[in-house]
Amino acid sequence: MRNVYHAIIALLLLTTMTSCYRERLHTFNENTEDTLFLEGSHHYSVGYNFVVNSDSIILISQQPEEHVSQLQTDSFSIPRNQHLAVSDIHILPQDSIDSVWVQVVSEKGRLGWIHEKEMLASVVPTDPISQFIMFFSRTHTMLAVILVVIMAAIYIMRLSTLKNAHLVHVRDIDSFYPTLLCIIVACSATFYASLQMFGPDTWQHFYFHPSINPFVMPPILGIFITSVWAMLIVGIATIDDVRHKLPPEEAILYLFGLMGVCSLLYIIFSISTLYYIGYPLLGAYCYYAVTKYFRRA
Repeated sequence: MRNVYHAIIALLLLTTMTSCYRERLHTFNENTEDTLFLEGSHHYSVGYNFVVNSDSIILISQQPEEHVSQLQTDSFSIPRNQHLAVSDIHILPQDSIDSVWVQVVSEKGRLGWIHEKEMLASVVPTDPISQFIMFFSRTHTMLAVILVVIMAAIYIMRLSTLKNAHLVHVRDIDSFYPTLLCIIVACSATFYASLQMFGPDTWQHFYFHPSINPFVMPPILGIFITSVWAMLIVGIATIDDVRHKLPPEEAILYLFGLMGVCSLLYIIFSISTLYYIGYPLLGAYCYYAVTKYFRRA
């Protein structure tokens, strides 16, 4: 187990250094009412950095008041993967499309204005955690992941049945770590979906200001981050335990089967919780998983 402890310590140090990294293109010190309003309600303000995530983004060179008044304005585009920094914010109540206008500066120093909704649809924060969240929030990505995971899980379970191999909840090994990992994944998926329903503003704050340190986040986010750390630590312990209890080929097959089960649990509980079915289902699953293991043990 010493190697496991060393791996956990190294991973903690690496992720801590990663969380401290925050690329900054420019820094501004404007404290207007619009800036303070946006920082409090939309969780970003002047000086915040984005990267273009769509094919391009169109910016207006003139002031937004001229565009709202339908005066002639010039525009220019910023291509994909270019970094932008927020330099100013205006609130225009007379704009029927979007009252929030954001001025950004590009890597080449060009200034331009854009509606906030249009900007947020085409950019992502520079933090790697925010980019990871954006990637898995896309509908087509989630659908593709769901299809691949279901097909892989069915194939692995079928293969395990034919070879009479070990599989969590079916023909498990003498270790509680795999069962515990499945329970943590199910609880984390339920908690994640609950955040989306009951705390969207809290989740938006985490999206713009992510951290892997649960002690610097609001309590509800701290619980979620702790569950992610628990998944990682229990996952490492599971791999180490399976490696010692099964031959290499059976261990690999067991771990792939466990990965498929955990993926299915994540999909089932993250979707069912949105319809409130996930809560009783989570209780029933935890009871089944624990009693199944101890009956066999």
